[in-house]
Amino acid sequence: MKDVIYLLFHLFTTLTKLIRPGGRRTVIAENLLLKQQLIIHSRSRQRAPNLSTQDRTVLGFLSLFLNSQRLIRSAIIIKPSTLLAFHKALKKRKYQLLYSPRGGRKPGPKGPSSEVIRAIVEMKQRNPRYGCPRIAQQINLAFGLDLDKDIVRRILASHYKPDPSNRGPSWLTTLGHAKDSLWSVDMFRAESITLKTHWIMVVMDQYTRRIIGFAVHTGNLDGPALCRMFNDATSGRGWPKRISSDNDPLFQYHRWKANLRVLDIEEIKSLPHVPMSHPFVERLIGSVRRELMDQTLFWTATDLENKLREYQCYYNEHRCHAGRDGATPVD
Repeated sequence: MKDVIYLLFHLFTTLTKLIRPGGRRTVIAENLLLKQQLIIHSRSRQRAPNLSTQDRTVLGFLSLFLNSQRLIRSAIIIKPSTLLAFHKALKKRKYQLLYSPRGGRKPGPKGPSSEVIRAIVEMKQRNPRYGCPRIAQQINLAFGLDLDKDIVRRILASHYKPDPSNRGPSWLTTLGHAKDSLWSVDMFRAESITLKTHWIMVVMDQYTRRIIGFAVHTGNLDGPALCRMFNDATSGRGWPKRISSDNDPLFQYHRWKANLRVLDIEEIKSLPHVPMSHPFVERLIGSVRRELMDQTLFWTATDLENKLREYQCYYNEHRCHAGRDGATPVD
């Protein structure tokens, strides 16, 4: 508190000089800004100092007197994690603006009653293999309601916890261990530093956990673009006998199915609304997001392809896997 009082006293004594135009105003404001940053940085803390409301007020007030070019040079208290967090907040804000309802809508009707929620959870516990559409159908027949499968899915996501001892291997997992000619393919999105959307296709070998390749596409996806991404990701690798994909509408294009017929590849679809039936590639996408996309920024599609290629080399040759007893995919 004493440092802030001394700084404010120094500020008010030089206020008359700041009002007058000229280069002296910018120099004095920049010196005060650097002094305040040094005061914050010199506090005895092992981690980054937390800025109080007074610190933010002083820094914001002094930044008004600086030129935009000088302001960038004066901002010394910043870390790469701050820039990454800011970019993540911009991505979140972008999709909020894209998909949030316009205007102030009135809240909708209340959700299902507690009795219906308890009945849905109990039915799922007694029948773990039941999917959301079947549960919604049985509840509607029993109670005369008009529930949708999406409502059942949200209720189960909030109130249902599966029993770990009741999980058996899926057919997709069994095929992956029995046949070493099964690949998995999936898509996810990433945002560049300019908030431009890039689609990423990942292809992996289900048996060895090896990444076959990545492919990047900027803009909207259609059938020819999807086939071109698959051919780029698997170029020079040959093709398997079978490939697994989820029920995303992207994999329903006629061009995609025709391309698989030409390559003589049998497509195996995962169960709808059951991520556990497509486990390995979903886990791989999570690892790519946590270990690469959340730790760095990229500018263009070429920059993203180079980063994905380096991660593929690290993942296949150096990253050990618990599912393979600590071995790497190439071993």
